[in-house]
Amino acid sequence: MSIRAAVVGLGWAGRELWLPLLREHADFEVVAVVDADPASRAAFREETGLAVYPTVDAFTAREVDLAVVAVPNHLHVEVAGALLATGISVFVEKPVCLTSAEADVLAMAERRGGMLLAGSAARYRGDVAALRETLAELGDIRHVDLGWTRSRGVPRAGGWFTQRGKAGGGALFDLGWHLVDTLAFLLGPAHFTQVIGVTSDDFVNVGAWRAAWRQDEPGAEAADVEDTARGFLVRDDGVSVSLRASWASHEARDVSSIRVEGRAGVAELRCTFGFSPNRDPEPVLTVTREGTTTRIPVPAERIGIEYTRQLDDLAAMLADPGTRGRAIAETRPIVQMIENFYASAGSARARRTVPAYQ
Repeated sequence: MSIRAAVVGLGWAGRELWLPLLREHADFEVVAVVDADPASRAAFREETGLAVYPTVDAFTAREVDLAVVAVPNHLHVEVAGALLATGISVFVEKPVCLTSAEADVLAMAERRGGMLLAGSAARYRGDVAALRETLAELGDIRHVDLGWTRSRGVPRAGGWFTQRGKAGGGALFDLGWHLVDTLAFLLGPAHFTQVIGVTSDDFVNVGAWRAAWRQDEPGAEAADVEDTARGFLVRDDGVSVSLRASWASHEARDVSSIRVEGRAGVAELRCTFGFSPNRDPEPVLTVTREGTTTRIPVPAERIGIEYTRQLDDLAAMLADPGTRGRAIAETRPIVQMIENFYASAGSARARRTVPAYQ
């Protein structure tokens, strides 16, 4: 029996990613779409014939099993909470929420209603799975380098993506969440006992650094978020982590990299997360021991296959009562780290504005 799904939000993610994937997947049937904009609803209804509603209160758990929430970040908790309260299960992609207080709201809503599902598709990539399989050979893990650096990938200035009040932050929320979720997949979940971070905004308001492949909504306001976040973290299991998330840089290509250092060796994956066409031709995974580097085969996969695999997993998770509470448990360490990261970055920025003593 198919899972009856609704998609909430007809922005790029809802219209171009989740709707096509759900409609093609054998486990799901799209029965409703929600968008607040009348013009978007009318155009989509004419194009597809699907039912399109202005708000999520137009249907109940008798008609919808799972709602995929694809609205701007600041609306995630409001929309997901309302759906959960009616008994409808909800999937929210990163960032699940913007603060620890919002995580508390979602936890309470899930206890009283539907099941909350969340996560990053990056952990469903074949090259990430291959990296995970090498870790047993590395001995005790000491340090991990996480990076996602775009050459030109700034969202269009003035849209919600670059407004702190709506997005929560910039590249750290957008790219960094994927990286930290992938780290939890590789090493297991953990909280961060130490967080030091800095941010910069050298590119975010300069049009030449925007990505031609992005389809963000335009706006009139200047961006007030970072385009780059650099940090150093320590997990409660003693593993140190360096983190860099950048919407723009002087690099030639968009590159995602994970380097895991262990007592017995080092594994490194270089690839490109996401949909950017400005990517390396193929992922490269290597293991280095005592000066000798060996390349490990990884599967050749089409761009975006990880999202289809994520839907495969969602169907199984919905059927498992043990899934309840898992999304919030995985979200809390990430959102707490981001809160501490921005606090650290704010302190560093404040120190830079204090004139030096003569």
